[in-house]
Amino acid sequence: MKNFSTAALVLALASGFTVLASPAAQAASATSCDFLANAPDQHVVVKGDTLWGISGRFLQHPWCWPQVWGLNKDQIRNPHWIYPGQIVYFDRASGRLRLGMPTGNGATSGDGKLSPKIRIEMLEANAIPTIPASLIEPFLAQPLIIEEGQLKDAPRIVATQEGRVHLGKGDKAYVRGDLKDVKMFQAFRPGTPLKDPETKKIIAYEAIYLGTLKLQANPKGGEDVYTFAIVSTKEEMGVGDLLVPVPPNPITNYVPHPPEREIDARVVSIYGGVANAGQNQVVSINRGKNDGIDLSTVLSLYRKGPIVIDRTVPAKGWLKNESAQIKLPDEEYGSLFIFRVFDNISYGLIMQVRDTVNVGDVAKSPE
Repeated sequence: MKNFSTAALVLALASGFTVLASPAAQAASATSCDFLANAPDQHVVVKGDTLWGISGRFLQHPWCWPQVWGLNKDQIRNPHWIYPGQIVYFDRASGRLRLGMPTGNGATSGDGKLSPKIRIEMLEANAIPTIPASLIEPFLAQPLIIEEGQLKDAPRIVATQEGRVHLGKGDKAYVRGDLKDVKMFQAFRPGTPLKDPETKKIIAYEAIYLGTLKLQANPKGGEDVYTFAIVSTKEEMGVGDLLVPVPPNPITNYVPHPPEREIDARVVSIYGGVANAGQNQVVSINRGKNDGIDLSTVLSLYRKGPIVIDRTVPAKGWLKNESAQIKLPDEEYGSLFIFRVFDNISYGLIMQVRDTVNVGDVAKSPE
């Protein structure tokens, strides 16, 4: 299945072209993607808007925007296609959102046909992102999770320039290990263990990011180490710290979608070690690639319903009668947008919430 170019996608969407959604997307559209009763007829896109925010003006669940635009997440992974100055129209007859341009600037109005001049001027650099990029950028380029076996063959700092205890920018570090022809690395050390709220077992370690290093020289005759220069530091480095290759430039735009199969996860940790979290904060959950989660998966957040005593039963034996204990429903209170996925754990950005997020809360497939 071929990907669409940005220009082609802009033209297709603006012309009302519909991409057939996958069965999972169609199911999500049928069950969850309802418009708000008071949705406006249109919205003028301005700088600072996000697709999630724009969709929240029209939809009960803003993550549904790929369905109401007719996008298929398998076809369009990086949808740079809405720009400041465009108008989002609510086509009530078809139950779709469509693009158009205001009249008087060389383009047509609600029919959405864009002139070549407009198409050329719509550069990706000005595209509206799915979510606020600034909230997750610090988490995209740094290795946050260290899973079992990942450190087995990692290169390591074995000595420092002039025997220094701590290394800073510009200092030299001497490294042993297989670099696999990589020249740029990030340094880190294992940090906080992350325990599964259900099994209480350690499922990963949250790494402490230290900075970046660049290969300066390979070992020469009689030498056993590579020479690295410290390019940047967030924390002090030293002997024993481990290196991983700098990851490629991350995707900065996403197509939100429900998981392909049922997910029932728990919040493992709140980034920063705080007790609870709110909107626009980052949490980890105990499900990852091995469980069917991928980038841009959207999950609903629930407070696990408590077990209480049914006090309508006869008073005798309340505390001993197990039949008097009843489980209340889990209460939905927000949504979680997954932006980084590891094998058994994932990181998500908390979107709309009506309550605080706590460790142990439920994150599961939207209903």
